[in-house]
Amino acid sequence: MCDDCGMDERALLREAYEQALAGYHEGGLPIGAVLADAAGRVVARGRNLRVQTADPTAHAEVVCVRAAGRRRDWTELTLVSTLSPCVMCSGTALLYRIPRVIVGENKNFLGAEDLLAARGVAVRVLQDPDCAALMERFTRERPDLWNEDIGL
Repeated sequence: MCDDCGMDERALLREAYEQALAGYHEGGLPIGAVLADAAGRVVARGRNLRVQTADPTAHAEVVCVRAAGRRRDWTELTLVSTLSPCVMCSGTALLYRIPRVIVGENKNFLGAEDLLAARGVAVRVLQDPDCAALMERFTRERPDLWNEDIGL
């Protein structure tokens, strides 16, 4: 439970992890994301669909923001991702002024957390062992797929 925000961060991360697993089982990259409102309710889900849709911009966080649709409460939302967001995904969070990002793990990939923090976004990294293990397994099994995007 987040002391500052009152959200059950682990439950939200579990929702994102389920998206990551679905992507993995579809033959894609195992990265998932959810957006939660101020009460901690999931308002959108997304997973990396880059392989499934042949869209290089279909990262989990971007897919999740697209799924959220038109909103007026971006500044009250929390973005939860199983993996540290890359520059594109961090930029998406900044564009929509999402004030809080929860990261499942950043050992397999350290994205642009510094960019988020420099712009005032609260970033919390949970170092979740399930998220880390799934990404480790994927990069070991499919280094070619990982390296054609942000893995290198």
